Amino acid sequence: MLQQLVWSNELDIERIVDKYGNMLFRMCLVILCNENDAEDVVQDTFITYLTKSPPFNDSEHEKAWLITIATNRCKNMRRYNIIRKHMDINDLQLYCKDDENYGLIEHLMRLPNKHKIVLLLYYVEGYKVDEIAKILGITTSAVKKRLQRGRELIREKYRKENE
Repeated sequence: MLQQLVWSNELDIERIVDKYGNMLFRMCLVILCNENDAEDVVQDTFITYLTKSPPFNDSEHEKAWLITIATNRCKNMRRYNIIRKHMDINDLQLYCKDDENYGLIEHLMRLPNKHKIVLLLYYVEGYKVDEIAKILGITTSAVKKRLQRGRELIREKYRKENE
């Protein structure tokens, strides 16, 4: 019986790592700007999944739960100033799915934290405003405002770089 439970957990963790690992890593990397810290947060997120493993309604609920855990871990890590050396932004391209997202993720890393995660979930991961609000536990109007302000900040930085 115990062996079957262990086998089931191994298959389950393998499935979620394959399915969500890269997405969670990119998200944590954008928030923390540090590769090692991002890896630690993703690992902690998967450990939490194994230990708590609540029942999920569907794969979107599971994904939202993992994103919530990972973003909370990132906030905690930043809050307690555990961040060491920041990643060279030029190395970021190694972690992008495609070159199309590279420029956006590079700009996201330079934004304030409250704008980073909302823009990443919306533009890179393809979530809708109401889904982001539910994941982050904020109102839809707050998500819209953060998207608006984040876009303005990116436009300002882009304009300054091209002057």
